[in-house]
Amino acid sequence: MPRWLCNSIVMSQVIINKLIHYRTSLNLTQEDLAVKLGVTRQTIIAIEKGNYTPSLLLALKVSGFFKVPVEKIFNLK
Repeated sequence: MPRWLCNSIVMSQVIINKLIHYRTSLNLTQEDLAVKLGVTRQTIIAIEKGNYTPSLLLALKVSGFFKVPVEKIFNLK
């Protein structure tokens, strides 16, 4: 399979996240989590709704904060 075709298949996949599960398990508000991660509340809302895919850096910050591997929070569908 040509390399460009492989890349387009991967890019068309959707990232599913469990951020709301991890956030609520610690009784954190969206604002609380945003402050701890150094982002806006709107960023947390957008990630939880699936409207925004976090950068690798932000995904790693999230997984580090919750002390779980990044793939426990973010997965390809």
